[in-house]
Amino acid sequence: MAPIRVQSVLISESVDPRCRSILEENGIRVTEKHNMKKDELIAEIKDYDGLVVRSATKVTSDIINAASNLKIIGRAGTGVDNVDVDAATKKGIIVMNTPSGNTISAAELTCALIMSLSRHVPQAVMSMKAGNWDRKKFMGAELYGKVLGIVGLGRIGKEVASRMQSFGMRTIGYDPITPPEVATSWGVEPMSLEQLWPQCDYITVHTPLMPSTVGLLNDETFAKCKKGVKVVNCARGGIIDEAALLRALESGQCGGAGLDVFIEEPPKDRSLVNHPNVVSCPHLGASTKEAQARCGQDIAQQIVDMVNGKNLVGAVNAQVLASTFSQESHQMIALGKALGAVLQSCTSRNPCNNLRITTQGDCMKSSTGYMTSAVLVGLLSHEPDCCPNLINVLSLAKESGMTVNQTHCTSECTAGGICEVEIMANNCSSKASGSVQGGVPVLLSLSGSGFRQPVSLTGNLLFFKASANPQLLPSVAGLLASEGVQIESFSAPVDSTGDLWYCVGVSSLLRDLGVLKPLVKEAAQLAI
Repeated sequence: MAPIRVQSVLISESVDPRCRSILEENGIRVTEKHNMKKDELIAEIKDYDGLVVRSATKVTSDIINAASNLKIIGRAGTGVDNVDVDAATKKGIIVMNTPSGNTISAAELTCALIMSLSRHVPQAVMSMKAGNWDRKKFMGAELYGKVLGIVGLGRIGKEVASRMQSFGMRTIGYDPITPPEVATSWGVEPMSLEQLWPQCDYITVHTPLMPSTVGLLNDETFAKCKKGVKVVNCARGGIIDEAALLRALESGQCGGAGLDVFIEEPPKDRSLVNHPNVVSCPHLGASTKEAQARCGQDIAQQIVDMVNGKNLVGAVNAQVLASTFSQESHQMIALGKALGAVLQSCTSRNPCNNLRITTQGDCMKSSTGYMTSAVLVGLLSHEPDCCPNLINVLSLAKESGMTVNQTHCTSECTAGGICEVEIMANNCSSKASGSVQGGVPVLLSLSGSGFRQPVSLTGNLLFFKASANPQLLPSVAGLLASEGVQIESFSAPVDSTGDLWYCVGVSSLLRDLGVLKPLVKEAAQLAI
């Protein structure tokens, strides 16, 4: 990945002091201003390359659009509900969280709520404080031998399974991503949701909040569960339909709920909080000294590692960058950008409506994740009011109505790897192919013109289209000399019939391409 310069970071909430220390130890200036109002943050943010928040700061599109230098938003925690990720992506800003910082704390709270539901501990405590001694009222049940259904087998789900197995619980689970053999290795029996619902004595959810998980536990799913099933949500409010949960509690279909999160926080409707069979907390999943210290340190170290080109961890909107930290990937990205820039310069100014990228050779196989983005950056960089980068360029292309296709094929004849790019604009096709040779991106062909010597895609390049002619090069050289421009390299096409593309490496770009009109059919220039 090309280095991302982060020189200054604003921390808008209280995080572990090591966050600031780690950033400053690596040459990044840090300013801490807590509890700013929205207008104050809008005025402040323009001066910073990075922003570190927890959950209280709402990083809205207004704030993001006011951030002229912002390159990264770091969330010291797991969820990014308080960050407008779409707005950040559109501006090419990385949104990063700390995926493992609060894993243990959230898992332990989940287990605490399961145990509280089984033995009515909070209710018994409050009864005692009220001066009562109601032993019969708080008859509980053992966890031993009971079935715990875990919906979402990521980091937290795995840790919950491990802990509750030690109580002798049978753990079953569902996750559309985690391979069944992996879940089995954790002692969790993987199955579909339809199989899971009717078997559970307890259900805990550990999924992100997304359209497919909103209201995952609802009237229909509660009806499929055992009567008296107990549910826990330490993930995100909304995964359990709150109205359906209240109905299930009132009917006895649900025997109790442990809730750390709510759709609205704090909840104005207190029906669930006040229900006698509900144990509730004010979103305490990450509220441990250890989790907060870990999240603060993790977000700082992740930013430092990214800036230093080491790796990228926790980027929720820039997965394309994860495989761009090797020297080879830097060269491939440079090739993609250069090919896009050449086609942008050497084709008509009609907007491209279709892009097709074909990579060939084993060495190109690992580049498929970012090559399309790299080509698009080169293709769109000269568009007015457009600042594409590897993060936002796919969404920019989609907004413009461009259709993008990428394919890869293995070819024994292309040991060095070849990337071919074709663009369509108003039913006119233009193509360019290139590769990396000696660590340098080179152009092999341009719209039917194969070059005798690969064109090094660096420096100032002048392309022109003309018919083969013994006087062409001397005439072009003389004209350039009269304009104070020296020729540094010359690449001619293999073919010699018809109008073909030539490329000249020059000391500087021409002030006016029109001076070439008497000699050539078309001309374009660019600096790479």
